[in-house]
Amino acid sequence: MGEPGSLPFSSLDEAVAWLDAHIDFEANMPRRRAVPSLDRMRALMSLLGEPQRSIPSIHITGTNGKGSTSAMASTLLMAKGLSVGTYTSPNLHVVAERLARNAERIDDGSFTEVLGELALLEPLLEERPTRFELLTAAALSWFATEAVDAMVVEVGLGGTWDCTNVVTGDVAVLTNVSFDHTDVLGPTLEGIAADKAGIIEPGSRVVVGEMAPGLLEKITGRAREVGAASVWVAGRDFGCASNQVAVGGRLVSLWTPGGRYEDVAVPLHGPHQGANAAVAVAAVEAFFGDPLSPEVVAEGLGAVRVPGRLEVLGRRPLLLVDGAHNAAGMAALAESLREEFAVDGICVAVVGMLSGRDPSAMLEPLAAVGVNAVVACEPESPRAIPVASVSEAGRALGLSVYEEPDVRQAVRVARGMVDADGLVVVAGSLYVVAAARADVLASAVPWEEAGR
Repeated sequence: MGEPGSLPFSSLDEAVAWLDAHIDFEANMPRRRAVPSLDRMRALMSLLGEPQRSIPSIHITGTNGKGSTSAMASTLLMAKGLSVGTYTSPNLHVVAERLARNAERIDDGSFTEVLGELALLEPLLEERPTRFELLTAAALSWFATEAVDAMVVEVGLGGTWDCTNVVTGDVAVLTNVSFDHTDVLGPTLEGIAADKAGIIEPGSRVVVGEMAPGLLEKITGRAREVGAASVWVAGRDFGCASNQVAVGGRLVSLWTPGGRYEDVAVPLHGPHQGANAAVAVAAVEAFFGDPLSPEVVAEGLGAVRVPGRLEVLGRRPLLLVDGAHNAAGMAALAESLREEFAVDGICVAVVGMLSGRDPSAMLEPLAAVGVNAVVACEPESPRAIPVASVSEAGRALGLSVYEEPDVRQAVRVARGMVDADGLVVVAGSLYVVAAARADVLASAVPWEEAGR
């Protein structure tokens, strides 16, 4: 990384300020891509000595479930005794959360150092990189420095032109495809599937989650075209045979080409986590080319933690936060509320969302499972949808609607509406979840049993 004292940043704050000075498409997403290219990212990788080529990898894309599947794949690899680098996005509270080794985020010193290395290299590039490109490069460089045995890399957006696609995934995973980011990825599911299938490389082993037949053909067509080594499809080659509510999460039975794994505890809520677990186990089996032992599956899935995804932060009343940020995610949340979190009292949703979302399509699943009221708020993002748009959609669905733009105040308003037997659920955007979660964990919200 260079001699001590030769790096440009004296503190993490200074390094992050430099990072944040770069264009951030997460905060200001373009209506469409300019001429898409990986040239900047490839040039950066070349300057770093191609760190991504030295580490076997699982590359994960999909509309929903990427984060949970990445977390499960990482803990399964760890249960096999590997040192594992994991790169995910977005973060909840601090950007360093995106880079982890063995499920522990990068330490401040290492993060400052790797960003400093990139700052020294930046003048050698013809084009200024984006913030996400720099973060991805930081992750890949750090993983190589740490000499991890394997890495799990979550796509940021799409697949083909996502800057993580400088990684040649030994295993390419597509969790599912539904409508999201249509401004950038295109207006059809077929187009979105084709974009995501761009992570499939010659010789890669492909794992495909639950997928409509027409979309599956797009993906398998890409696999044939580039010469993928194998394609495993949910429901045909692997799956979740049983998926039940259990204390603290789910009890699932999974099957793969390698065998069956009965009654495995997964400490995550929501029936969709059974599907994610099946994909993760299949991906790790594909990575090793061998079945996993029941002990490894039990240990790996039992260790998974995914903050902000159907996370219980309070008990009386029940407080849930969930990063559902598109219509399919809200439908999965609604199913989880129906199956796992039915309460006797009033159900209030605190919801804020980003541009490109349809507020009616987002709120309808919640209304259908008995949510009584919505407190509309605004994520702390330039892409936030105004509270009036969320309110209008809520009223049209027959919900009681309240407006409080500030997320933290919105949670307080919702708390005041429910008794101990009620439910408050916070959803619509990870920005909303992050703000609410930080407030609750700091005990700034009056909850009878918060954070337990």
